[in-house]
Amino acid sequence: MPKKFLNYVNNNPVIISCCLCGAGTRKEQAPTVPYTPEEISDQVVEVAKAGAAVAHIHVRKDTEVNGNVIVGYKSMAIEKFTETVELCRKKCKEAGVDIVINLTTSGGEYEDEKRLQHLGKLKPEMCSFDPGTLNWANSYIFENSPRFLNKLGEEVVKQNVKPEFEVFDTGHIDSVKYYCDKWNIPQPAYYQFIMGVGGAMPGTAGNLAFLVDKLPDGAIWSVSGIGKAHMPMILAGLALGCDGLRVGLEDNVMYGKDENGNKIIATNKMLVERTIRIAKETGRKIATAEQAREILGITRHCLRDEG
Repeated sequence: MPKKFLNYVNNNPVIISCCLCGAGTRKEQAPTVPYTPEEISDQVVEVAKAGAAVAHIHVRKDTEVNGNVIVGYKSMAIEKFTETVELCRKKCKEAGVDIVINLTTSGGEYEDEKRLQHLGKLKPEMCSFDPGTLNWANSYIFENSPRFLNKLGEEVVKQNVKPEFEVFDTGHIDSVKYYCDKWNIPQPAYYQFIMGVGGAMPGTAGNLAFLVDKLPDGAIWSVSGIGKAHMPMILAGLALGCDGLRVGLEDNVMYGKDENGNKIIATNKMLVERTIRIAKETGRKIATAEQAREILGITRHCLRDEG
């Protein structure tokens, strides 16, 4: 057992992030996954009320692909981001809830500028930062070129947006340090371990402990398990003293099985509520959005619709 785990107790409240829809989860898999700005913003309010401190947001758009119109296809359309974020801010204000908005930059085949344009326009408090390329599920290239990452590093500093460094494998930890040093990205860095993607690090407790042991001193870290790794990574993360836990229909659509062995499809609210119950059972408090900002060193932007 590495020395840093001999005293694994973390007295900070744990930050619960909810990734609502991602780019690939389909309603055929989970009818509860949100596609539209209205659906996404309604669920942001729901998970904020349930106790999530961060909402990780992708957007969808009906798109023609190979002659067929696909409803709710992945998108980096600025108009969809704008409508979604403005609705989230409006509805959260009306409901009297607070949540940190975290916008994806994982655009896949989209041009660099389309993956960055919403940061300057919408001023989110956080954004994703995928520090390396991988063969996702051994099926396609999840491309994050040095060209793009240098642009993203420059942009997060310019716009004062806190990056969520999504680490899928060991080498990504060194890449995070490289881009932080090169662009003077404010510390502490926030590492989000994404465990269980095919072609990357499998979601086991041993692998998570190995990754956490490689973190630089003072780093803040969270974990998410993809699919069947979902629950094991919640439990392992808490055992290792995580700063955050990420859940949501982007990463996992299964809640469990009923007494007859039938699958129970999750909602984002259900996943947040269960994770909070588990965290509390281990003695951890749950971070509010304001506490998450303090822990992560986030500057809350003054926006015209916040009053």
